[in-house]
Amino acid sequence: MKELFDALRAALDRGEKAVLCTIVASSGSAPRGAGAKMAVFADGSALGTIGGGAVEHKSLEYALDLLRSGGSARVHAFRLTPNEVQDIGMICGGNVTVAFQVLDRTALPLVEGVLDALSQVGEDVWLVTPVETDLPWGLGLWDRTHGLRFSAGPDPELLRPMLLRRGVLRKESPSFYVEPLVQAGVVYLFGGGHVGRELCPVLSHVGFRVVLFDDRPQAALPERFPQAVRIILGDYKDIFRHVAITERDYVVIMTPGHQSDFEILSQVLTTPATYVGCIGSRHKVAATRQKLAELGFTPSDMDRVHSPIGLPIGGETPEEIAISIAAEMIAHRSGLG
Repeated sequence: MKELFDALRAALDRGEKAVLCTIVASSGSAPRGAGAKMAVFADGSALGTIGGGAVEHKSLEYALDLLRSGGSARVHAFRLTPNEVQDIGMICGGNVTVAFQVLDRTALPLVEGVLDALSQVGEDVWLVTPVETDLPWGLGLWDRTHGLRFSAGPDPELLRPMLLRRGVLRKESPSFYVEPLVQAGVVYLFGGGHVGRELCPVLSHVGFRVVLFDDRPQAALPERFPQAVRIILGDYKDIFRHVAITERDYVVIMTPGHQSDFEILSQVLTTPATYVGCIGSRHKVAATRQKLAELGFTPSDMDRVHSPIGLPIGGETPEEIAISIAAEMIAHRSGLG
């Protein structure tokens, strides 16, 4: 998401127009769900995906036509009956509705607002997309501190019930789509070693915001973790001097030493973190449980910990381990693990 809006900002800053294509409704076995985005630029290039195949190809054509014609918005519903699926070259069936929004230099504040929201860690933010071609307002952002920004509509009384943790389409006029752009809660990644360096970009790419915490000055460097929203150089024995872990936060522990892993784990288990994972062998897990029991932690406390961390995919390299960890966290976020 950040890469897409970075590219939009660069294009708009050059005085070019671009089109933001958003799936606002999908059903059946459509390849991408609501919220998927693609940016189309004046030179015919695109970034992001709304599922590939002919639907994406047709959407690219529609977006370029909007740019050529001077239009400002468009909505197109791909109604994929079995015959139509074959006609447009899709493997998957289902219906997809795509909203197209033309952005020019006047949309720079909105794009900057999106990028700023993506870099924050403490507040829920929703993106509001109009789904009618003749509405007198465009894209907007909503959060509890500012209300609706960068847009004159919709009516707050219509908007507020739609501020959920999933995308919602209002079908009645005025029709608009509201999706969570940022949800409060981050991944606290303790340890910036080989696996941590691979895990940070993977998590960022699938929508997690990562805060890197390390006690080594040579590890806690922004250039090592450009995708992290925050870098903390701190003492593993006193993490709460720097962080306050909530019930919406994830914790991944992978420091260079067993003792520091244990020190962090004994602090994290006093928090309501939604996910706690700790790297290590089964032997280390057993030894850690014994030490935690000696501190008074119950079996249910210790059962919260995903350790060995990650799904069992047989990976051995830092890159493979990072994929297995990210997969487990995605499953947890989806309510499947």
